[in-house]
Amino acid sequence: MRELAETARRWVAEGRVAFLARPVTESGFGPRDPAGAVLVDAGGECFGALYRGVFDAELVAEAGAMEGGGRTARVCEVSVGRAEAEDARLTCGGQAEVLLQPLAAIPAEWWELLGAGAGVALVTRLGEGADTAESEVVRAGEPAADDAARRAGELLGTRRPGRDALYGGSGLVLVEAYPSAPYVVIGGGGELAEVIERQAELLGWEAVTVDNAVDAEKVLGAHRDAACLVMLSHQEDFDVPTLRLALALGVPYVGALGSRRTTARRTEGLVAAGVTGSELARVHGPIGLDLGAKTPPETALAICAEILGVLGGKEGAGLLRDSNGPLR
Repeated sequence: MRELAETARRWVAEGRVAFLARPVTESGFGPRDPAGAVLVDAGGECFGALYRGVFDAELVAEAGAMEGGGRTARVCEVSVGRAEAEDARLTCGGQAEVLLQPLAAIPAEWWELLGAGAGVALVTRLGEGADTAESEVVRAGEPAADDAARRAGELLGTRRPGRDALYGGSGLVLVEAYPSAPYVVIGGGGELAEVIERQAELLGWEAVTVDNAVDAEKVLGAHRDAACLVMLSHQEDFDVPTLRLALALGVPYVGALGSRRTTARRTEGLVAAGVTGSELARVHGPIGLDLGAKTPPETALAICAEILGVLGGKEGAGLLRDSNGPLR
């Protein structure tokens, strides 16, 4: 969705009749982009990605039959079979209800905040028969005024884009959350730091390497709500003060690489610095999931996988084959 912001603002400024299309409900398809959305104008131009474009022609046809200047919206039921999925190189087929909403009905603030990389959610209330759709913006950290805003806050807290459809007495409400990307602060350089940076980039995260406590303090302070500290350095005048600061700031993830002996030394230093037991429990050290990693790329994968699990509330999760819940 973020990549649509500049184009959406330009189309609105041009007075173009256009729509934002994204799923309200879906099943099947296998792994997909939770932030998938596409802009469609009345002339048939599409910008963005939704199910690898398999429904673009249908959405264009629907958009051409709608009035885009007002608040009229439409929910389109779409489906793709096995053969179509294979042609589109989707993992599998599926069904979805896709909301087509005029750009004129979406607050300009939404596109401005998305373009700036802010953590923000859009709450869209669908009218009876889903023929209208009114949207409002919810910023990260705002008090929750109702169930929809509360759910928006929960989704933003996972640090991963997500959508949810809420059903109640007033109808259907679509909640779309786009948190600011995790900001991985790597304490100490070297080969592992470089590989972690590349792994973070692959996940769409931001990453920076710092080599002293002063620089770490500046970066953590500037990105406290999105920061994920990965301490690689074993320098006592760097690792303990920086770990303590990260805990005091309440950054979402704090981890430290090292042997059990180094971990014990850091723990003693943190206790001596006044860190409480509950705060110590937030430090992931030794760092990373137990994947049997040995090489720097494998270790980087184990570390980033742990960060992903912690941010998504899946800390300590086991194998998917041993779970009973939905695969989301």
